[in-house]
This record gives sequence, C-alpha cells and structure tokens, in this order.
Amino acid sequence: MSKYITAAEAVKTVQPGDRVYVQAAAATPNILTAALAQRAAELRNVEVCHMHTEGPAPYANPALADSFHVNSFFIGKNVRHTLTAGNGSYTPVFLSELPRLFRKKVVPVDVAFIQVSPPDAHGYVSLGVSVEASRAAIETAKEVVAQVNPNMPRTFGDSVLHISEIDWLVETNVPIYSHELDEITEQEAKIGENVASLIEDGSTLQMGIGSIPNAALQKLGNHKNLGLHTEMFSDGVISLIESGVINCTRKGIVKGRALATFLIGSQKLYDFVNDNPFIEMRESCFVNDTAAIRRNPKMVAINSAIEVDVTGQVCADSIGSRMYSGVGGQMDFIRGASLSEGGKAIIALPSVTRKGENKIVPFLKEGAGVVTTRGHVQYVVTEFGVADLYGKTLHQRAKALINIAHPMHREAIDEAYFNEFKICL
Repeated sequence: MSKYITAAEAVKTVQPGDRVYVQAAAATPNILTAALAQRAAELRNVEVCHMHTEGPAPYANPALADSFHVNSFFIGKNVRHTLTAGNGSYTPVFLSELPRLFRKKVVPVDVAFIQVSPPDAHGYVSLGVSVEASRAAIETAKEVVAQVNPNMPRTFGDSVLHISEIDWLVETNVPIYSHELDEITEQEAKIGENVASLIEDGSTLQMGIGSIPNAALQKLGNHKNLGLHTEMFSDGVISLIESGVINCTRKGIVKGRALATFLIGSQKLYDFVNDNPFIEMRESCFVNDTAAIRRNPKMVAINSAIEVDVTGQVCADSIGSRMYSGVGGQMDFIRGASLSEGGKAIIALPSVTRKGENKIVPFLKEGAGVVTTRGHVQYVVTEFGVADLYGKTLHQRAKALINIAHPMHREAIDEAYFNEFKICL
C-alpha cells in the first residue's frame, strides 16, 4: 500500500484528545496544519504544540477553541494572541531539554507533522532547515505525517531519516518560508561593532537572527579561524564561510563543521546549505547542551533581551507579565560560553525601544521573567559601549550599565537607584 495520500486524508490520523507536534521555524508544514484546521468540526481537545512556527496558524483561531489548544514551547507572532484569548498556553523549557520531554513521556506525542525533502534513491529524506525537537517527536509519536516538498534543502546530520520512519507522505510543491535580511540601522551597526570588538581570532560563535547579529558578522571579515556552533543562523554567515573566515578548525566539538539545529533566511541561504556537508544539523539536546558548548575554546554567545536591569538581570521572554517569546536556548549558550576556556557570554541590545523607552532599567517591569540571572551575565552591549559585569558588585554593575544606557535616561536611572539604595553613582 502506498504511503502517499492527500493532506485531507493524512490529518485523519489525528483523533480527539490527541497531542500533535508541529515541526518548527521555516520548516513548518503549513499544508498539513491548514488541513487539520479544516477538520475542526470533527475534533475536540486536540493540543497542537510547537516551538515558534512561520506562516499562518489557522488552528490558533480562538473561534476553534473547543477543537484546538495551542501549547507553545517558544511563542511566535502567529500564536501570541492565544495566551490572552484563552485558547493557548506556554510551557517554559530550555531548548536543550525539549527533546527529553518527548523521550521521557513527560509530554507524550500522538502525531508528528513534519516537512521533508523527497526521498533519494535509497529512501532517505531530510528534515532540511529545522531539526530542533522534531527527531524526538518522530521517534515517540504514534503516527508521523510528512509534507514532502522538493523545495526543502537536503541537509546532513540528525536531519536525515528513512521513509520507513514515516507513516504517511503528502506530496506538495510550495516555497518554504524565507526571510530577507533587513537593512542595518546606524544604531545596530554600532552595536555590532561593539560586539565584534570582543571577538578574538579562533572564537566559535553562537548568534540568533536579526540585524544586530548580522551587523556583528559584517565586522568580522578580517578575523581568522572562526567556528560556528549555534542554535540557528541566517544569511550573515555565508560570506564568512565562503571567504574562509569561518572554517571551524579551532572548534572543540564537531570540528570542521558548522553546527546548528534550525535555520531561517533567504532562498540564498537555503541554496547554500542544500547538499552542503560543511553544515551539520543536529538535535537541540546536542547543539544546546551546555557540556558540549563549553568544549569549544573561546566560545562567544551573542544573545539579546527585552530589558536588562542595573544588577544584570535579563528579561528575554516577556514584557512585564505578558509572555512574548520564550526561554529558548539563551541560558544554554550563556552558561556554555561562560564555562568555555576564554569564552564570552554577551547580551546585546539597543539602549532604547523604537518608541524611545529605556531598555537598561533600574528595575524590571512587574511580572517580568528573568531568563538569564544576574549571576550568569558577563557582558552587556549597547550602541553606547560594553559593560563588563563579570566579578563586579551590584553597585559596580549599576554604574557600568548606566554608562551604556541612553544619555537621556541615565539621570533617571541613577535617581531611581539612589532612592532605593541611598547610593549615588
């Protein structure tokens, strides 16, 4: 019997009360999720869980709350509304731990929705641009449904699986989600320059998506023997790999390969990684494992934040009590880089929001979550400089952070600090 069926037939594997895991990021199988939403009238109490996904999420419509409940392990824009509408929830978890939730049956999976490349001559497909916790979901799910797409790049590592591991295949031919690089602002360029000043030759890099990491990467063209061990990367690394700046020869783990667990970028990035053995995609329980990360000498972790208080507490997942994103892999890499020989853990952020509100604050907003504690922070970088907090007292930290806050807010921060601690900085 052929495994190839229509999307409408494939999603009939989902039954009332099931938990469905959806592959994340640019690999989101939107044909399958759309077909699932079409079955809303037949289903009740189905939990759809995932990290952040790209594209529409019709199952997240509050009108379908009786049929679907969204459980986000990292909250994306397309489902953020579910937390206030009442048809969604958030499970805080380090990205390094997420596959273990499935394998330990703490969060058992009934059905896994994935998107893969077409099978090769030997029957192997590739998860392409997103592995994260999908391998664990595939191994533990009762049913696995794959959206087969010739536009999915073939990548190597944990992304490779045999069609015998898949129950149903749905042929499609649609573009996968792509994201063009934004123009780098003058503010972001300065932050990138400050970050790049901390990176030495022979360092191994972790960075996220966005203009600040790309701005830092643009300043590394004269560096030598850089490595890449990162949760994800985007287009900014391509020129550095092609020029030999990133060659991964000084890494302590998976030497000679660029390591990631998912990718988001333009079609140029997907063409670059397709059938490229230099790129190795591994599960997040490996890529984000602190013990593995620390084995890279001069490991540099570059992460961002919503706000940082003057003692060094980093809020990266909420705006006050309103959940915005998630814990993700920030702490995995902050701690791994800190323990690396010669490593550096960096929080890089603009000094103010687009509305001019301060991001270096005397106190976090009420209800704000601390993703990275004050005990873990090393460097905080804004466009106004670098604050080295390692080994510093609370008062020394406050002074250093005020010095890199926006000038229009420094006096107010200093005054708030004095009112609380009766110490003038």
